[in-house]
Amino acid sequence: MLAVRNLDLYYGDAQALADVSLEVPEGQIVAIIGANGAGKSSLIRTIAGIETSRAGSIHFNDRNITGHESHAICNLGIGQVAEGRQVFPSLTVLENLEVGAMLPRARAGARRQLDDVFTMFPALAERKTQSAGTLSGGEQQMLAIGRCLMGNPELVMFDEPSLGLAPLLVQEVLHTIRTLNQRGLTILLVEQNVAVSLKISQRAYVLENGRIVMNGSGEELLHNDRVRQAYLGL
Repeated sequence: MLAVRNLDLYYGDAQALADVSLEVPEGQIVAIIGANGAGKSSLIRTIAGIETSRAGSIHFNDRNITGHESHAICNLGIGQVAEGRQVFPSLTVLENLEVGAMLPRARAGARRQLDDVFTMFPALAERKTQSAGTLSGGEQQMLAIGRCLMGNPELVMFDEPSLGLAPLLVQEVLHTIRTLNQRGLTILLVEQNVAVSLKISQRAYVLENGRIVMNGSGEELLHNDRVRQAYLGL
């Protein structure tokens, strides 16, 4: 579904991504793991059209989307749950969700999508008239996921979805990701909880200093000595 080929990204003279290639097959969860500053968020932002690569290509459903603007990429079916949630704090829960349905691809099915989001996250239905800024961190993460789903995506990119959440909420978020995948959504996952992300992923890539240095099935990397020492403390 998604193919990244030989991607280079620079911030000024500093290279953030170097010759990065990866594939995300339809219907799978693919994880990207790496230390802070490895380039994981930069990769997500480049796929989303927020950053512009200097070289390489990005294809989605066999269509070249390299250099497309972010709103056009969203409308093709790539959704993003950004790091730090980034809800609109002064808008209500319902208004935040309605913003997610403003994409042309999502308008016709907005009512059905809203019902699905409220079924998945009952707490949001209970708080739909509440300002998003007054929600707990876990509720804001639910809202960020719900807002993304309102856009009717085919592929969802999660950037550190458990960051800053209590352990119990982390498990809820990762359970939600698995549930979405079981419903047919393709997932690209950047997650600080390396062990859990590898357990739920069919495939994973290790990003170090802007380069892919290793890839394999989630199970293979979970038991790889180098990965265990570097990221699992084993």
